Amino acid sequence: MKPIKVGLLGIGTVGSGTFNVLKRNQEEITRRAGRSIQITMVADLNTARAKELTQGECEVVSDANLVVSNPEIDIVIELIGGYGIAKDLVMKAIANGKHVVTANKALLATHGTEIFKAAQEKGVMVAFEAAVAGGIPIIKALREGLTANRIEWIAGIINGTTNFILSEMRDKGLDFDVVLKEAQRLGYAEADPTFDIEGVDAAHKATIMSAIAFGIPVQFDKAHVEGITKLQATDIRYAEQLGYRIKLLGIAKRTKVNGSEGIELRVHPTLIPAKRLIANVEGAMNAVLVQGDAVGATLYYGKGAGSEPTASAVIADLVDITRLATADPEHRVPHLAFQPDAMTDTPILPMSEITTSYYLRMQVADRPGVLADITRILADSTISIDAMLQKEPAEGETRTDIIMLTHQTQEKNIVAAIAKIEALPTVVGAVTKIRLEQLS
Repeated sequence: MKPIKVGLLGIGTVGSGTFNVLKRNQEEITRRAGRSIQITMVADLNTARAKELTQGECEVVSDANLVVSNPEIDIVIELIGGYGIAKDLVMKAIANGKHVVTANKALLATHGTEIFKAAQEKGVMVAFEAAVAGGIPIIKALREGLTANRIEWIAGIINGTTNFILSEMRDKGLDFDVVLKEAQRLGYAEADPTFDIEGVDAAHKATIMSAIAFGIPVQFDKAHVEGITKLQATDIRYAEQLGYRIKLLGIAKRTKVNGSEGIELRVHPTLIPAKRLIANVEGAMNAVLVQGDAVGATLYYGKGAGSEPTASAVIADLVDITRLATADPEHRVPHLAFQPDAMTDTPILPMSEITTSYYLRMQVADRPGVLADITRILADSTISIDAMLQKEPAEGETRTDIIMLTHQTQEKNIVAAIAKIEALPTVVGAVTKIRLEQLS
């Protein structure tokens, strides 16, 4: 049978991994796909490096437009990244009737609705397993493996850089800035780590998963995004004493407010009970916990980045498209799991409406009545306390820390209570607030 011809846009870390794994496992992949899959054209601005990597086994060009317009190419792999030229090339490839495989979570989280609509109208597929959690097949699990379930919530450690930093802060008791420099030295963090440490990368991925899980459009602009830059080693230590670990979680959850269904879509540091499996995911590893009504909780764990782990997901998409290329477009797995005409407009809730538990740390004057004032404010806001630590002040000190874990309450209630607590003359500075999820 005629081979499937593939055009590769960008042969950097993931692109070179894709080329190498496809070549190394060609026989196995052909047996699974039913026909040979061959990269016959590569576009990269560094043509000398691209030629060295491909060793003359395919055509190398500097202009990616030559790939997306080549009538011989069946599938285009987009590994350029970003929102600009990558979007233009993906849309051109679709317009030219080519299937697309991409690892570009930023592109899909911001322009996915437009891209999937264009692909549907043209009868082509856009596959994106590599866009979320690297080599972990979480997209396929949500789209296909869990299709019988009503997905209740998803909670994921989906950024390896931040998880490495938090693991090091916990293990070594170091502050964020110190560990970030070490992460950059080891290659876990970019020279400009903003997208990772501010939670943007995780929010892109959570946005994509929320669309697939709940049958809603991709809506990155409505996600609450909070990074780890303000986390202190002190809070990681206190959390540990209370039986919790702090992780940067991407959370997508169905919920009801005043009888109406809404979707929580948020990324932020989160306390998780240390006994949960996901709390023990360390280093640069990723994990996604999915709660379905029929299956219960399922956990997906593995490498969330890297050349060959991500290439594994890219090639899995190539095989899927190859198997389905001749299928009636109406009977393929929908891009976002739900049939396009069955998507809903369930709203993304503002953070003020979400309900969760909280970790609060406040520095207070060591004098009688302070704790009573704080607990009265919480009680007036109908916030109950689940656990508390009150540290003895060091010798000669007149201030001490009080740490509280609350039961569940709405965000707007805790924000209002914190404002009142911070106004007390016995409370020094700002109250530290970190959300807490039981994930049970």
